[in-house]
This record gives sequence, structure tokens and C-alpha cells, in this order.
Amino acid sequence: MALLFASTAARLPVWQAMFDDAGLPLIAGEAAVTDPAEVTAIACWVPPADLARYPNLRVVLSVGAGVDHIPPLPQGVALARTLAPGIEAMVRDWTLMATLMLHRDMPAYLDQARQGLWQSRPVRMASERRVGIMGMGRIGGLVAESLSSLGFDIAGLSRSGRDGAVPIFAADRQDAFLARTDLLICLLPLTEATRGLLGRRTFAALPRGAGLVHAGRGAHLDAEALRAALDAGQLSGAILDVTDPEPLPPDHWMWRDPRIVVTPHIAAQTDAAEGARHALAVMRALRDGAPLPGQVDQALGY
Repeated sequence: MALLFASTAARLPVWQAMFDDAGLPLIAGEAAVTDPAEVTAIACWVPPADLARYPNLRVVLSVGAGVDHIPPLPQGVALARTLAPGIEAMVRDWTLMATLMLHRDMPAYLDQARQGLWQSRPVRMASERRVGIMGMGRIGGLVAESLSSLGFDIAGLSRSGRDGAVPIFAADRQDAFLARTDLLICLLPLTEATRGLLGRRTFAALPRGAGLVHAGRGAHLDAEALRAALDAGQLSGAILDVTDPEPLPPDHWMWRDPRIVVTPHIAAQTDAAEGARHALAVMRALRDGAPLPGQVDQALGY
């Protein structure tokens, strides 16, 4: 059994050294495959086009936290995502930064700075601001804990809802969740159920003047609905780390809108050592017949 490394070349030296130390075989790229039957796992962002070449393939491992870009896999091939504490911490940090920027009107101040305009705006206490987090997985929990410690009034939204450190609304209570949300954070995985969720209906259900922090996936967001909500004053601003398409074209209107701040999908980057460590855990689980760490339910998409 061997892992086929089909990812960024810059990560390869770290992965190779760690696999060598562990005594587990790693094949660096498809061109290096001499016996396709040896390949039992592939670590990649996008899988090779011809997976049928590998008759003993048992798992495709996404080298990032997301898996919505992975096409349907052949029957009997599992899908796993990388579990890395560094990814979770980095997304948490970006989300806190973006939330605080909206809380303290930074898009407006950045626009004023471009104009050379010295003008203060009213300041609200964190305790007066209700934050709603869509997606209460590992990262959502970290964000909720961190923002709660700063005094924000936090609630979450998850598919089923459950008791927790903060109130968590089930999907069938989404409108009630949105009605109590001044700053909306999206950390959802992309599925058919969540595609386009950040659209006119969702924005209309928020209190007037709400803000959006988006670190989920670009296809969650209806960009024209966002523009309409901003123009109508229903939303006051948005900070986005993901867009559709990516990269966002240089002439796209969102780059130039002073109510929006866009970062180029940099909320997190997988650390090479953490990624390799998780891949080793996946390979050991395959060898031992144990549950695969990070395995995704391909029917649900997460």
C-alpha cells in the first residue's frame, strides 16, 4: 500500500521526510507510479482524471478542509478531508478579524482614509451586538467561544440544532436565527442545500443594517443579491474571503465597492507538516482497518 502525493510541490519535501521516517511509502506524482496497484490512497486538491487506473484505491484525501471541489468518486473509494488544528485556528483568527472590522465600521473608515476624511462614527459595545454563526462544526465552535469571550451575544445555526455553550438553532428555525443576527458569519460547507443560501431571502430576514462575514464557499453567495441588499441599506457591509468565481476578476464590482472588503481565500492555508501528519493517520487507519480520520459522508457533502 502506498500514498500517491498529487499536491503542491513545495509541500513534497516535508511529506517525503515524514513518510520516510514513518516507514510508509509515498509516491511523488503520477509520473513516478510504476505499479498502479500499489496506490491505495491519493492526497490531492483535485484528483487525477483517471482513477480507474488504480484498482486498489480506497481513499481520496483532500489536502484542504473542504471537499466540495472533489467530483463523485468510484464506488468503494472513500473521501476524507484534512483535519489540522492550524486550519481551524487560522479560520478562527480571520473570522474574528472580519467580525471586529464590521463591528467597528472598518470598511467605512478605510473608505474615509482613501478620501483623507477624518470623521468619527458611533461606537457600539460588543454586548449590544448579536452575532449569528452559520455552521457550528469545529471552526464554528472556536469562533463562538472566542467571540463570546469578547462579550458578543452569540447564537449558532446547524442542520439539526443542539444544546451547547451558545444557543443553536436548527435549520427549520432559520428565520428566527436570522431575525436576531446583527452580524452574520457563514462557515458552512457547500452542499446542494446550502448553495446560494446567502441570497435575497436570507438578507431580507436579517435586521436592517446587518453585516456579513463570509468564509464558507463562494457559491454560497448570490453576489447580485448582496449588491441589492447593500444598495437598499438592508446590509451595511460585507467582508469576504471566498467568491464565485475564484480568482475574482480584476474588473469585478466587489473590488471597487467601499462597503465590501475582499481577501483572496487566505483565511487558512494547510501547514505541510500538519497535512502530512493527518495523511499518515489516514494510511495507518487503512492498514489497521480502523475508521478513517476526517472521512466525509459523500451523500451529505461533509
